[in-house]
Amino acid sequence: MKEILSYLFGYHQLSSSQAEEILMEIAEGKFTDSEISSFLTVFNMRQISIDELDGFRNALLKLSVPIDLSDYNAIDLCGTGGDGKDTFNISTLTAFVVAGAGYHVAKHGNYGASSSCGSSNVMEYLGYRFKKNKKEIQQEIEETGITFLHAPLFNPAMKHVAPVRRALGLKTFFNMLGPLVNPAQPNNQMVGVFNLELARMYQYLFQKSNKRYTIVHSLDGYDEISLTSPFKLIQNDCERTINPIELGFTKLQGSELASSGDIKGTAKIFTDVLQNKATRAQQEVVVCNAAFAIQTIDAHCSLEEAKQRAIESLQKGAAFDVFKKIISK
Repeated sequence: MKEILSYLFGYHQLSSSQAEEILMEIAEGKFTDSEISSFLTVFNMRQISIDELDGFRNALLKLSVPIDLSDYNAIDLCGTGGDGKDTFNISTLTAFVVAGAGYHVAKHGNYGASSSCGSSNVMEYLGYRFKKNKKEIQQEIEETGITFLHAPLFNPAMKHVAPVRRALGLKTFFNMLGPLVNPAQPNNQMVGVFNLELARMYQYLFQKSNKRYTIVHSLDGYDEISLTSPFKLIQNDCERTINPIELGFTKLQGSELASSGDIKGTAKIFTDVLQNKATRAQQEVVVCNAAFAIQTIDAHCSLEEAKQRAIESLQKGAAFDVFKKIISK
């Protein structure tokens, strides 16, 4: 690792194959926590390159346990995190609203590394049992419309990195990788990113795939459509900047999207949203993200129609029904 770090400290970049090889060696336990920590922080001091991101992704996909959900036109809704905003679990709630609207979701998630309550934290707290068995996962998405894929179960080789990420408490390039390495590799993806540079990288990588994709970034820094500012939208066939007011939503304040700071309180926000007991701001931000997710899957669905489907999923209790089903599994 000393040679690798010296190379990187000299302002050099890794090729895709070099990045892949190093991450494979990290996964094999060849380096100490201190060495891994130093390696991770290099990429907090400079922008990661597309080749490096591509190589790291290739390594994680090779190491992962694949799940075949090709019979379902599923979507993943997974933000990068790392925006420093510590919001409640917007993308996970969006996943349930989309499933309640009748679509299939393969949600990739993990424990929070740079936030107080990641998607896996809230799901586990609320009683969800993480699954790795392929038949159980296929049965779950078949019967409920959604399955939750807890990242450590499908990439166990990353056990050497997890404690270092938790100890650092900072965003690392693993935040960038999470949405790229869903073990089911679904046909559709909506991903929020924490800056515009990363949005461009995702666009480049997605363009080389057959995915239908939506990449979003709120211009005030959120890795989702926050409704607190205009946001950048990048899809297969369009790219534009949108003001929330254009969509019929009220501009929100960041404080209206905050988590409670602990799992118990954030889980209450989560269930309040699903049961129509949340604030207007909390409901609207979930509805807006769900509308764009639905449109990602169904290209012929207008945004207004997608918005109505998301609203109905919440107001008629369909999203909460999906949640109750998956928790009981």
